[in-house]
Amino acid sequence: MAETRKVQVTGGSTYTVSIPKEWATENGVSAGSTVEFYPEGDSLFLTPQTEDERTEGTLDISDLAGDELTRAVMTMYVSGFDIIALENSRITNDQRRTIRQATQSLVGLEVLEETRDRVVIRDLLDSSELSIHNAVTRMRLISLSMLEDAMAALAELDTDMARDVIQRDDDVDRLWMVVSRIFRATLRTPKAAEELGLPREVCFDYHSSARQLERIADHATKIAHLTLNIEDPVPEDVVDALSELHADAKAVIDGGMDALFTDDSVEATRLANAARESVQEIDEHARAIDELLRELDPARAQMLGLIVDSVSRSADYGGNIAETALQKAAPTP
Repeated sequence: MAETRKVQVTGGSTYTVSIPKEWATENGVSAGSTVEFYPEGDSLFLTPQTEDERTEGTLDISDLAGDELTRAVMTMYVSGFDIIALENSRITNDQRRTIRQATQSLVGLEVLEETRDRVVIRDLLDSSELSIHNAVTRMRLISLSMLEDAMAALAELDTDMARDVIQRDDDVDRLWMVVSRIFRATLRTPKAAEELGLPREVCFDYHSSARQLERIADHATKIAHLTLNIEDPVPEDVVDALSELHADAKAVIDGGMDALFTDDSVEATRLANAARESVQEIDEHARAIDELLRELDPARAQMLGLIVDSVSRSADYGGNIAETALQKAAPTP
């Protein structure tokens, strides 16, 4: 329930306001305590001043193994724990192996301590040095290069290049986890948003767009996997059509990302609208390629049809980023 307080004037020029006793008691605030204020637009956030302590979390992994254990470690990481203690009456070798693999797949984590019944992981990164903007920018570069190389691998049936694309998906996933961790930190405390130097609304826009980039990387990986199963060269006219479709999709994604990163709201709106309008043209282009595939063997046509779908969906994700950019550029209430 919202509570109201009347603003008072003390000393002739200082504004004061009381804080709810129940909240103060729950958060250890008493006479002489220091609190922190964080202005954000027409709001003012108040939090107790705390030491910059590392947040610790403990998880019982007795019933966890394989993918479930991996997801548990990732969830603790994204949730913002700096020190993660994983405990079991006796940690198995398989669990230790899974924990090490999960640790290596996340940015900044390192195994700090290992005993018979406990493994402690610590985040070595300084959260104040993390940049959600840089992480999303890096995701953009990697996901677009993956999509480009996946299409090149298809055209040339280059299996080495296709495998390289598949391996790079791990890099995008690591960055996605970093973005998620940073974003959730801004939801928990206004101090995290202040350290980033970005409003929480912008962090939300970056997080939403990063999710689209992660999906684009997934589709590039899918194309690479499909390429590994293609034995005969793809017809030249189909290769050319797919190349044009990819170029159009890349333009949509770049347009959406440029709009997202542009501070000029007018220019951002122009770029975003152009990207969104192009998505419809790509859908028509994709249907034209489907007509070309009808002339091929059904099994072959189906496989290439999946690739057409992945490129089209990548463009759709670019359109989603453009939509987010439009919201970011819109006037705020």
